[in-house]
Amino acid sequence: MKKFTFSIIIILFAHAVLAQQMSKEDQIKSAVLAAPASVRDGAHVFGFNKAGEFVTLREGTNNFVVRADDPNSPGFEVVCYPKDVEPFMARGRELRAQGKNRGEILQMREDEMKDGSLQKPGYGSTLAIYYGENAKYNSETNELEGGQFRYVIYTPLATAETTGLPISPNGKGHPWVMFPGLYRAHIMITPPSDN
Repeated sequence: MKKFTFSIIIILFAHAVLAQQMSKEDQIKSAVLAAPASVRDGAHVFGFNKAGEFVTLREGTNNFVVRADDPNSPGFEVVCYPKDVEPFMARGRELRAQGKNRGEILQMREDEMKDGSLQKPGYGSTLAIYYGENAKYNSETNELEGGQFRYVIYTPLATAETTGLPISPNGKGHPWVMFPGLYRAHIMITPPSDN
């Protein structure tokens, strides 16, 4: 009886996860909200199929890539970045699929950028993250309710000395250098939320 009950719980959970997944059209419409308005129509869109697999939802015609929200992750998050960041992102996805943890992924990509086997993001390439722990996409208004932006500006090998920025924020919303001196160094900017 316990085995049967456990099986039903698993089936109900799987149905709940699938029910949370947006249609392909809504994934595209919500994902491009992370991109500048002028490039949304031509951005390459990654998202998730009905099986939860990471797939291309739409081929791009410009230099931008966006990713739809992962229905299996808590909260809501869509991202945008230029194509030169995709090898870095793809390698992270590959290592995650192999079961590597965050620390291992960070170190392996760092080592691979250092030895030249992984293309590093271009200096100044920007990752825009439109997210919210309780944010909800409204398909009728095409808005992310309760969402806010965070920006990652890739600056390989940058330090506080080379940028003039601190290694922790001076105050809410202030820019700072994360991972200074490493290939994965970047400037973090999290504007204060209105929510």
